[in-house]
Amino acid sequence: MTVATTTKVHNYSAGPCILPREVFEKAAEAVLDFEGSGLSILEISHRSKPFEAVMAKAQALVKELLGAPDNYQVVFLGGGASLGFHMVPLNYMKLGGKSAYANTGEWATRAVKESKLVGETIVVASSEDKNFSYIPKGYTIPSDADYFHLTSNNTIFGTQYKHFPQSPVPLICDMSSDIFSRPVKVKDFALIYAGAQKNMGPAGTTVYLFDPERLGQTGRKLSPMLDLKNHGAKESMYNTPPVFAVYVSMLTLEWLKKTGGVAEAEKRNAAKAKLLYDTIDRLPLFKGTTAVEDRSMMNATFVMSDASLEPGFDAMWKEAGISGIRGHRSVGGYRASMYNALPIESVQVLVDVMEEFARKNG
Repeated sequence: MTVATTTKVHNYSAGPCILPREVFEKAAEAVLDFEGSGLSILEISHRSKPFEAVMAKAQALVKELLGAPDNYQVVFLGGGASLGFHMVPLNYMKLGGKSAYANTGEWATRAVKESKLVGETIVVASSEDKNFSYIPKGYTIPSDADYFHLTSNNTIFGTQYKHFPQSPVPLICDMSSDIFSRPVKVKDFALIYAGAQKNMGPAGTTVYLFDPERLGQTGRKLSPMLDLKNHGAKESMYNTPPVFAVYVSMLTLEWLKKTGGVAEAEKRNAAKAKLLYDTIDRLPLFKGTTAVEDRSMMNATFVMSDASLEPGFDAMWKEAGISGIRGHRSVGGYRASMYNALPIESVQVLVDVMEEFARKNG
C-alpha cells in the first residue's frame, strides 16, 4: 500500500496528538486488510484469535515498558480518563470513608468533583491560588484516607510532578499526558490510568494499570461496567473493547520499545524541553508561565511580553508549518506539546521562528 505524502506539519497539538509515521502507515494498511485476513481491523470480531493476540500484546507491552510487577493487571476501556475520575472513588473509596486529592489544574479539579459525588473528599494540596502555575509541596497526606489521587502532568497550565510523594495510603495517578514519557515506579501506585491520546494512541481508549489486590474492598456493589476488578478478571473483554484504538496503541508501544523504551524517550523529551525552555528564557519577547522547577517536559506554556505582537507571531509560525501551539481556550497564550513522537527537529523549527521574530521585533 502506498501512503500519500503531504507537506511536513510540525504538530504541537495537546491531544489528540502526533503519533509516529510508521504507526499511521501500519494502521492505514490494517483498515483495508488486517494481517491478510481480507477483513478490516474495523470489522474483525473482538473475540477473534487475531484480536485477542493484539489485546494481549498491548497489555504485555504496557507492563514491560513501565516495569510493572507481575501481578498488576492492564485493561483498556472507553470513556476517557473523565470516566476514570468517577470510577476511581467507586472502586477505592470505602462506604463511609474518604478520599484525598491534590488539585493542580483543570483535570484534577474535575477529578475532585467526581469524587465528591461518591463520598467525603479532602483537597490536601492545591496550586489554585496562583492559577495552577506550580506543583504544591510540603503537604501531609492523611493516613485515614482510603487513597490519595494526583495528576502527574497538567496539559493546560504546563506543570509536572518531578517526584511523586511517599503515600501512607494507596496512591492513584492520572498520567494521561505524560505516561510512557519517563520511567515511574509502578509498584508505588495502586492504580495508574491514562487516556491514550497523548503518548500512546488515538482518542477512544483509556489504559488502567493496577494492583488487583487493592480492589474489591469498598463494601460497594458496583455495576460490572464500572468495576475494575471485573474488567481485570475478564481481561478487558467484558464488553466490546475499542478495537481500533487498542490496535493503534499496540503499534505505538511497539515503536516505543523499538526506539529504546521509556528511558530513551525520557532523554529525547528532556532534550526537546531544554531547547525550547532555554529559548523562552533567553528571548525577552517570551515569558514562561509556570514555576521553573515544575515545568512540564510535555507541555511548555508561555506568553508574549507584548500581546499586541501575537498576530505577527501567529502568522510566522503558521507559515513555517507549525500547528497547534495556541494555548488552551481557558488561559490563552501558547502551549507547545512535545509528546514522544515529536522529533527535536520540529522543536528547532519553532525555536528558529521565535528567534527570527525576536530579531525583527526585539
